[in-house]
Amino acid sequence: MKRMIVAPSMLSADFANLGKDIDLVNQNGDIFHLDIMDGVFVPNISYGTPVIKAITARATIPVEAHLMIVEPQKFLKDYKEMGIGSISVHYEACTHLDRVVNQIKELGMKAGVAINPHTSVNLLEDIVKVSDYILVMSVNPGFGGQKFIPYTTQKIRDLKKIIQDNNPKCLIEVDGGVGLNNIEELARTGADVVVAGNAVFSSKNPAETIKKLQGLL
Repeated sequence: MKRMIVAPSMLSADFANLGKDIDLVNQNGDIFHLDIMDGVFVPNISYGTPVIKAITARATIPVEAHLMIVEPQKFLKDYKEMGIGSISVHYEACTHLDRVVNQIKELGMKAGVAINPHTSVNLLEDIVKVSDYILVMSVNPGFGGQKFIPYTTQKIRDLKKIIQDNNPKCLIEVDGGVGLNNIEELARTGADVVVAGNAVFSSKNPAETIKKLQGLL
C-alpha cells in the first residue's frame, strides 16, 4: 500500500484529556483535522474558537479546518489568525465557489473543496484547476461514527481521472467511515489523504492504528 496521509479528526478526541490527544496526533499523525459545524448547514454544532485556539497553539504539525457552515467566506481571515493552514469549504454552501477558493489562497492557506455524498464529482472539473485538494465526504456530514457509503469508491476513481486531466497536483481527501477495513481499497482507488476519527481514538492503540492507516505497519 502507498504511504497515506492521515488526518485524525479531533471531533472524536477525548475533550476531558484534550492535551493528551493533541500530543498523540503531533507524534504520530500528519495533519490535525477540525470539523467546524454551525447547526445550519449540518444538524449539529461542534467546537468553537477557544478549542480551535487550544489545538493550534499546541500543534506542531499542520492544522486543517473543514467548514460545514453557511457563508464560510465571512470567517476565513479569523481561521487564518487562529493558526489554520488549510481550509475546505463545501461546494453546496458556496454560491461563488471560485471566489471563496481564491480568497483562501490569497490569505496564504491551502484551499479545498468538500462535497456531500449526493454531489457528483463531474461538477468539479473547473474548480479542481484552482484547488489544492478535494474532500470527498463518504458519510453524510454532521455526525461522527457513521458507516462508509460504498459508492464513494467509484466517485474517487472518477475524481482521480478529472484531477489527472486538469490539475495533477490536487489531492483527494476522504472523510467518513475510514478504518483499517477499507484503507487499502481507498489507497488503490486514488485517495491521498484520509480523515479518521473513531478508528483512531476508539482503538486500543491509537498510535499503532495511525501507523497502519499510513501504511507504515
